[in-house]
Amino acid sequence: MQKIREFLELQAFGVCTSIGERLGIATTRIRTWFIYISFLTLGSPVIIYMILAFWKNIKNYILAARRNPLKEF
Repeated sequence: MQKIREFLELQAFGVCTSIGERLGIATTRIRTWFIYISFLTLGSPVIIYMILAFWKNIKNYILAARRNPLKEF
């Protein structure tokens, strides 16, 4: 079960994990509420999730570029 969870966290952008770490809330609770809200609002939080995933991905690229001393500007 742990391997499945790790695979899903890596493949699902880790947005809920990031939110949970920043707020100090268990990621399973955030995921559960995300699923409930998605069903109640007919999937509109999925758009917010994708925006957050995009933002997190861009942030990782920027941080990686800053840490790379061989990259020329």
